[in-house]
Amino acid sequence: MLKEHAKLMGAFAACGEVIGRKKLQKMIYIAKKISFPFQEKFEFHFYGPYSEELTLRVEELCDMGFIDEVREKKGGYYQYRYTMTGEGETFLQHAEVNMPHLKETVTEMNNQSARFLELVSTVLYFDTLTREEVAEKIFTLKSKQRYTEEEINEAYAYIEKLKKLH
Repeated sequence: MLKEHAKLMGAFAACGEVIGRKKLQKMIYIAKKISFPFQEKFEFHFYGPYSEELTLRVEELCDMGFIDEVREKKGGYYQYRYTMTGEGETFLQHAEVNMPHLKETVTEMNNQSARFLELVSTVLYFDTLTREEVAEKIFTLKSKQRYTEEEINEAYAYIEKLKKLH
């Protein structure tokens, strides 16, 4: 019944803590794109790929007491910090989640900035386009982020690194 929730719990368990809703969205999207079996549907949004389904699942996990969400004021905005609870650990022990290499992959992503993961997820979102077309999309859609050619190359290299972990 809660199979998709359990998969998300596997990601939280692997990371220990995720800081930021945007980072969480990008981590799950990237994991899905490199073939982890996450089922959430994503659309392109202000900060790159975004899933309303993922937002709702995380809210449900918080409501069930499996994930703890702490809202912290950071300057002019709020940041959300997610950790798994004891009830979440118990739930996960009884759920059958079999995603080899998830821990290494999400732990690696969790060490990156949300800004970089936004770039990586945007590159993956437009993966049917040529590299030049992807760069053009990024310079147009993400002009406020001021990504450079070098950062785009780093994003492509990072995607290959993650695929090797998987």
